[in-house]
Amino acid sequence: MEDPVPNPPRARFGKGKWDRQPSQPSAVLIATVGVPIPPDVIRRAVELSGGRPVAVVSIARIYGSSFGLPNPGLLPTRTEMDEQLALVNKAINRLERAGVEAWGQVATTRRFAKTIAQAARAREVDHVLVVTSEVARWRQVIEGDVARDVRRRIGKEMEVEGIAI
Repeated sequence: MEDPVPNPPRARFGKGKWDRQPSQPSAVLIATVGVPIPPDVIRRAVELSGGRPVAVVSIARIYGSSFGLPNPGLLPTRTEMDEQLALVNKAINRLERAGVEAWGQVATTRRFAKTIAQAARAREVDHVLVVTSEVARWRQVIEGDVARDVRRRIGKEMEVEGIAI
């Protein structure tokens, strides 16, 4: 008889640790910051993948700064998480209808670019398609350009395309 596997320390006190980063190899990563993924992006991903798998990552935003006291009101609500999950499922369905294997995940973070870069490295992708909403130039200066930040974090390892809708 095998010895039982001990529970991780946090599991005994309620909430378990975060899920591990998925690491299935993919050709293309479609990353969205809470924006619906248009059919043109799906077609571009299928074209770039060459029949290899495609991964989809949707970012659920945590508001506030990391310097303040933790406040559950700054985390995404269940409704927001369900919306992100629906975006990912819709994209996966479109990709599978196009004949490409697809995986998806929803990540909760304050740092979009860092999380997208980590997901791209874990999945060893060749291309990253970052889908963001079109914003005014002054707002982009304040909030930053997610595609540019991902490109800076990844370097020359992968090709990063920013797609504003």
